[in-house]
Amino acid sequence: MKYVDEFRDGALAQQIGARIRAEARPGREYRFMEFCGGHTHAIARYGVAELLPPNLRMIHGPGCPVCVLPIGRIDQAIGLALDHGAIVCTYGDTMRVPASPWRAGPLPSARDPLGGPDAQRQVRGPQDSGLSMMKAKARGADIRMVYSAADALKIARQHPEREVVFFAIGFETTTPPTALVVKQAAQEGLKNFSVLCCHVLTPGAIAHILDAPEAKQWGDAVALDGFVGPAHVSIVIGSAPYEAFARDYRKPVVIAGFEPLDVMQAILMLVRQVNEGRAEVENEFTRAVSREGNHAAQAVVAEVLELRESFEWRGLGEVAYSALRLKPAYAAFDAEKRFGLTYRPVADHKQCECGAILRGVKRPTDCKLFGTVCTPDNPMGSCMVSSEGACAAHYAYGRFRDIAIVAA
Repeated sequence: MKYVDEFRDGALAQQIGARIRAEARPGREYRFMEFCGGHTHAIARYGVAELLPPNLRMIHGPGCPVCVLPIGRIDQAIGLALDHGAIVCTYGDTMRVPASPWRAGPLPSARDPLGGPDAQRQVRGPQDSGLSMMKAKARGADIRMVYSAADALKIARQHPEREVVFFAIGFETTTPPTALVVKQAAQEGLKNFSVLCCHVLTPGAIAHILDAPEAKQWGDAVALDGFVGPAHVSIVIGSAPYEAFARDYRKPVVIAGFEPLDVMQAILMLVRQVNEGRAEVENEFTRAVSREGNHAAQAVVAEVLELRESFEWRGLGEVAYSALRLKPAYAAFDAEKRFGLTYRPVADHKQCECGAILRGVKRPTDCKLFGTVCTPDNPMGSCMVSSEGACAAHYAYGRFRDIAIVAA
């Protein structure tokens, strides 16, 4: 296959679906988690679930980087703009993630951009429930959407008199560009540029999910038979990091591309592994993923960033060794240290089921807010914000069918 349309061939999809139905044994259940939000999107958009047998369930995992951002980290970014007068740069989807009600304090003004004695003061309290970076921008915060980390660095060069903070989020895919701009800022001696690093790592989250039966605070955990491994992440880190899950947890992993035929072929490969009692790492996405991954990308990340001992994920709680921060050699560019930030965890909306959905315990339609109070235009939780979020994908491509089923 050479062209993208070939990976969306309906006739081939029907054939693979028929093979999956033929090989799935009627006497057992198959539960596979697609970790990546891109796979969730493909499954919903192309109707992959309709081609699968009823005893095979695809479970959405925490593979959407915007969705797993805890509220406390969004609050930190908003605080840098509102309370410190910084220019905060971030990716587009992050702008709409709901944050917590804001506290009273100084807002930046043209005369005093750092929010000192001459700045205007505004009480921010219960009326600010549901504040987001976009809403904060509407109230005067200098928060800018960028397409890349390099865009944030460019803004820092253009405004040497202002503090510029790049709110760095994402899995291993977006981590190398962050490391590169920090190196470049150091080489150029940019004094006004820093990074609020919220990069998270896939293997730590998978291990946390597999250990969930011991995490009793989450209640019943979902039993999993295997994983559809992420595509872009695996291009960077390779397939080797997943071998421990196959070996130690006896869970097969099949790395898949984002197209519907990629996903369906990966599901067929997982069914075969389960039927044969195998637990191996297989690579369906051979056109882009190798066992070793991208050595150049790994090297720049290792030079600039290091593991955090623990990091909060929305839906998963504190996950050990699952995120990155800047190394001491680059501490001058660490926004948490530069501005003396203290992290404070914030609970989700009481009726929002994003946490349970990210753990695979519930489906989007299990949430009372889904499709009514919570929509892409008015998201109550992070899963409805990003196009890779399970709720957003479910709303866009499956809401009418699902509502009919619920009503029945």
